[in-house]
Amino acid sequence: MAPSSTTPTRFDAALFESAQAAGARAHRSAAQQLAHWARLGRELEASAGISQRDIGRVLAGQLSYDEVGDREQAAVRTGWREGVEADLATLDLRARFAEQGRTRWSEADEHGNAVVHETTHGEASGPDAD
Repeated sequence: MAPSSTTPTRFDAALFESAQAAGARAHRSAAQQLAHWARLGRELEASAGISQRDIGRVLAGQLSYDEVGDREQAAVRTGWREGVEADLATLDLRARFAEQGRTRWSEADEHGNAVVHETTHGEASGPDAD
């Protein structure tokens, strides 16, 4: 198979960062991940058996997930997953709680054990503090 040529393209920084994160998990570069997503999108939109309108309506909260077919549900789950991953990538509970004036909170670690975090005078302390 002959190598394909590439064309320089600009992407939104957030999309590029998402591609970097997703690509790392799949052992792809950001450019390879963006190309992968583009190919998936092309095939999805070309499929006569999938309603893009219904997928968009479910993602917008205008239609129930249970009212669409299996293929649309798969696309919706992908959209939801990508949204959650993007939100988690930027989530900083320590900063958010500090803004709210919280000085103590708890969460579960990767093993399910409770970890209590405390701040003093707006400064973070605990196992993740610098």
